[in-house]
Amino acid sequence: MKYMLAGLLGAAGTLGAAQADEWGYEGAGAPENWGQLAPEYAVCSAGTQQSPIDLTQALPSDGVKPVLSFGEISGFEAERNAHGVTYHMPSGAAQLELNGDTYDLLQFHFHAASEHHVDGASFPLEVHFVTSNGTGLAVVGVLFETGAANATVDALWSAIGEPGERQSIDTSLDLTSLLPADQTAYRYEGSLTTPPCSEIVSWTVFTSPLTVSQEQVDAFVSLVGENARPPQPLNRRYVLLDD
Repeated sequence: MKYMLAGLLGAAGTLGAAQADEWGYEGAGAPENWGQLAPEYAVCSAGTQQSPIDLTQALPSDGVKPVLSFGEISGFEAERNAHGVTYHMPSGAAQLELNGDTYDLLQFHFHAASEHHVDGASFPLEVHFVTSNGTGLAVVGVLFETGAANATVDALWSAIGEPGERQSIDTSLDLTSLLPADQTAYRYEGSLTTPPCSEIVSWTVFTSPLTVSQEQVDAFVSLVGENARPPQPLNRRYVLLDD
């Protein structure tokens, strides 16, 4: 299971160049066609717990959000590929605890516009922190609205190279600068938001957005392009809200 999961982790953010021509965000490879592009992508269409979703009609619940141990990190790398940029973390750099299990932060990446919606409204940007306990994934999403510029985002954008490049980042990064002070959060069970869309993800999305400037959003889209999958049917799932 551990090795199978490792093979899926590129898909948790953005897949590599080998699959660049098979799926994307427009034309024949657009999200509505992912399930027909390859047999291993079938769950993108047939699955019943797909992500992202519109976070609405949440049920109040206590004790369902993870405990994050995020702080200052160094020695991470930025990998640019056909669908975005993934920031790979050194082992043990950060963890979260969920339902008694400890998950290690593997990477984080951004989507423009946001993949999750809240009561039908989208946001210009969303970051996903991808963590693993070896058998499953827990992903934390943070939404961004336009407003004051975010200094951490500027530093991350400056590390975006050419497609196919993976480069080390010399500077350190305080991960808490990408988390809201108010950690009220939505919880639900879902999937990867890119092919193969595996339904192995426990999702947490904070209710309070951070801010980025419109110029920062435009810079990301100019470098990477728009890379958001639309919200998927909730089906027979519940969205929980833990404050």
